[in-house]
Amino acid sequence: MNKKTLAAALAQETNLTQVKAMEVINALFDSRPGRGIIPTVLEDGGKVTIPGFGTFYTKERASRVGTNPSTQAKIEIPARTFPFFRPGKNLRARILK
Repeated sequence: MNKKTLAAALAQETNLTQVKAMEVINALFDSRPGRGIIPTVLEDGGKVTIPGFGTFYTKERASRVGTNPSTQAKIEIPARTFPFFRPGKNLRARILK
């Protein structure tokens, strides 16, 4: 499912127009700087919990030494923060049969 089909399904489920449904999806997920509710919260170090569905949050990955596979040279991989999603109990139960 892509963004357009998600908007169409949302529009059908909620009796919104497809344009309004796309606006809702963009308001939640838009990843451009300064936009999107979920990315903005994650960027500020917060987390978004949707009961029964899951939690969006960030994780810290420490710096480490890696190996370039083509040259076998040791390289320093810097620390970084990345987004993470943990599915809720109800979603896991629905998917894992």
